Amino acid sequence: MAYELLVALRYLRAKRKQTFISTNTIISIGGIFLGVAALIVVLAVMSGFERDLREKILGINSHIVLMEYTGVMKDYREVLKEISGMKDIVAVTPFIYGQSMIKHQGKVTGVVIRGIEPDTAFSVISIGKMVEGGFEKLGKTTASGEGDEPSGIVIGKELAGNMGVLLNDSIEVLSPMGVPTPLGMAPRIKKFKVAGIFDSGFYEYDSSLAFLSLTDAQNFLNMKDLVTGIEVKLKNIYSAREVAAAIEK
Repeated sequence: MAYELLVALRYLRAKRKQTFISTNTIISIGGIFLGVAALIVVLAVMSGFERDLREKILGINSHIVLMEYTGVMKDYREVLKEISGMKDIVAVTPFIYGQSMIKHQGKVTGVVIRGIEPDTAFSVISIGKMVEGGFEKLGKTTASGEGDEPSGIVIGKELAGNMGVLLNDSIEVLSPMGVPTPLGMAPRIKKFKVAGIFDSGFYEYDSSLAFLSLTDAQNFLNMKDLVTGIEVKLKNIYSAREVAAAIEK
């Protein structure tokens, strides 16, 4: 019999005159069991919370953002082709960022306009869950008896609640970059139809972010065929520094 097993049995199976030793052992084992169980549960909860938080933060943000020092990016299609085949890169997509305001029934608030390509964007980023609608109608107009309906826009749940906006409502988007008129500069205003309402799980995103198709964002912000930059998704997020350095070279 192994020495360790002999010692264990000695204290677990005490003689009748030594019942206190056996009772003390059972209490000790129970205390250790509860302590280890509590530690395992806490570690599991913290690990799950960390993973959930990381996925939410990185969901709407890509692993690498590629931009030009001079401002907007020209010939972005060529850049997409060049970097899409690099090692450790899973997917790439162009994007546009712009400041704007939305107006609905007398309510006005500032938002961040984000132009995306629906066909490639969701291989790089994750919005979370859709409360209503979806991204299918971004950049699409629907012919009706009274003309074409506005293009689609997708906004956050908190933004929709604060503005009193429902699915399929029409909202006005105002650009601070005005257009020249005989009476001076006037703000650029365009109507969009709410095609979807998303819930990312983060109030900052849900209350201040609106998605347009890349083409609609380019037209509205007067960017022609330019984009703000390119978003990149990697196989391993922890290799972002090395891959970014390789892209810079």
